[in-house]
Amino acid sequence: MNLGRVRGSVVATVKDPGMVGMRLLLVQPLDTNRQDTGSCVVAADAVLQAGPGDLVYFVASREAAEAMEPRFVPVDHAIVGIVDALEVHP
Repeated sequence: MNLGRVRGSVVATVKDPGMVGMRLLLVQPLDTNRQDTGSCVVAADAVLQAGPGDLVYFVASREAAEAMEPRFVPVDHAIVGIVDALEVHP
């Protein structure tokens, strides 16, 4: 799982039939200190509640496709949780 911050949404006019109605969000990956790492990714919203500014955790690859309903739609990343609190222990 990866930590990230939702930066915005993505609009796709053409989607796979299994993705109709699915929200796509732009997520900035973060390290444990909540600093940006790498480029933003497009992630499907499996929790159906994430929005701009939310701290989320997301998965990639096969785990992302399995997190969605219906399963195995063509997604590379999926948001699977919204973070309420984060404690980092050295």
